[in-house]
Amino acid sequence: MSRHVRTGDAEAREPLLSGNYLEPHEPDSEEGDVIFDRSASNIRRDAPRRLTYEEAVEEAGFGLFHWLLLVVCGWANASDAVEILCVSFLLPTARCDLLLSSSDMGLLTASIFLGMMVGGYMWGYLADRRGRRRVLVVSLTVNGLFGGLASVAPWFWLFLLLRFISGIGVGGSIPVIFSYFSEFMPRLRRGAMISALATFWMAGNILAAGLAWLVIPRSWARFSLGSLDFQSWRLFVALCSVPSLTSALLFRLLMPESPKFLMEAAREKEAIHVFRVMFELNMWGKGKDFPDFGLCTGSKQRGEPEETRTQGSCRERLACILKKGSLPVKQMFNAPLRSRSVVLLIVFFCISFGYYGLWMWFPELFERIEDGGSPCANVSIPSQLHNHSCYPVKTAVYMEGFIIAASNLPGNVFTILMMDSTGGKTLLSCSLLVSSLSVFLIYVVQTKAQSLALSCIFSGVSVIAWNALDVVGTELYPTQLRSSALGFFTGVGRVAAILGNIAFGKLVDTNCAVPVLLVSALLLTGGLVALLLPQTRQTELT
Repeated sequence: MSRHVRTGDAEAREPLLSGNYLEPHEPDSEEGDVIFDRSASNIRRDAPRRLTYEEAVEEAGFGLFHWLLLVVCGWANASDAVEILCVSFLLPTARCDLLLSSSDMGLLTASIFLGMMVGGYMWGYLADRRGRRRVLVVSLTVNGLFGGLASVAPWFWLFLLLRFISGIGVGGSIPVIFSYFSEFMPRLRRGAMISALATFWMAGNILAAGLAWLVIPRSWARFSLGSLDFQSWRLFVALCSVPSLTSALLFRLLMPESPKFLMEAAREKEAIHVFRVMFELNMWGKGKDFPDFGLCTGSKQRGEPEETRTQGSCRERLACILKKGSLPVKQMFNAPLRSRSVVLLIVFFCISFGYYGLWMWFPELFERIEDGGSPCANVSIPSQLHNHSCYPVKTAVYMEGFIIAASNLPGNVFTILMMDSTGGKTLLSCSLLVSSLSVFLIYVVQTKAQSLALSCIFSGVSVIAWNALDVVGTELYPTQLRSSALGFFTGVGRVAAILGNIAFGKLVDTNCAVPVLLVSALLLTGGLVALLLPQTRQTELT
């Protein structure tokens, strides 16, 4: 027989849950009925406590789950690096097979960035509305599938189109990976762990350079595929698509949705399940039981439609979709987020123009200084490129690319050790200023060894800026804007990367000094503007 609460009012009776007892007052009626005090001091003793997101993350502990998450997200980050940077390594040979001028090579290196510009904001917006994990699976699949198909494209225009579509996938996975990863991390470890995740970009860089060194110069990698002459660089492109496809599979099979996203969507039971999985893996073998708690979730109820169907013409529906899609951008550039958004806009543009504009052309510049001198001293005449034999491939170009990729290691280690103590703002500004100086010196040096050394310095220092930007970007915006903001700024960076590659393609044969010195000036500008960002060291995610 269930016990009931009776008050003096005509209030409905409520059955007590098993084991949940409230402390009674002395009976004040002759029937002996018990009157319960409903004051705040007399709550149910074993009612589960409600935790905020940061408290729940701390309760779940830190351990095996987070290291597994780092490996899976890191492999996805590395796959993006492979897909982006593989174009730079195939230029010295693909330009002969596809009959490319320097302008064509500029378009080819820009094509994936154009796709990333289109995909960055689109995927980020969907990740904030539909979930991080689902978007990661789809975007990584698009990246790998169309990147692999590009390896058998017989015409330059088709190769360009497939690289563009692959870039749409890359544009989604890069910003969403960092949002997703940061939302599992305890506050005091977030900076170091995001820096560790960014380190996998170096791993992808080294993998791309190593594959190029191993595959492209080899004669055994060339064969005929019907009417298509399947050269070694095509096999290299196909192999570069494998990391993205395997990453999509790992996310689909192993990884849960972000608990922060689930809490904001008021999906409490699912969020608690994720925290339970985290706890059980982190406390594996320690004999601890998962604590009983509830969560302070967002106001958006599960099952509530986020978007309603718009009646009317196609133009009206399109206008409604565009209005909803642009809402996060309006929120980013309204107070109190306006100032930080403007600063990040400038910083992303400067570092992307400089880094990708120069990095994608490193193999080509090194080939041009094979006989000694500075990168801009031995300029190839455009009409001679088609008469120039790309075979046998000069392996020194790929060896130098591998060395530059490996030079990221000191910068990555430094970032992991210093991020939580120094803060992303300081590291971002200082590394951009040093990168600017190193690029200027690349232009003035006169020997191949000096160019290689300064290129390694640029690589090792600029990676600190990227790592710091990854940390700062995730901490400056709330959960409902985080992926959209990172996607938007990534898109801005892709515009800059496109402009940088087109500038190099147009000017590398005639005015090589102009793009190199422009890169130096933009990096200097970005370093100075970054000083205006707020300090976010060890801040709580909102």
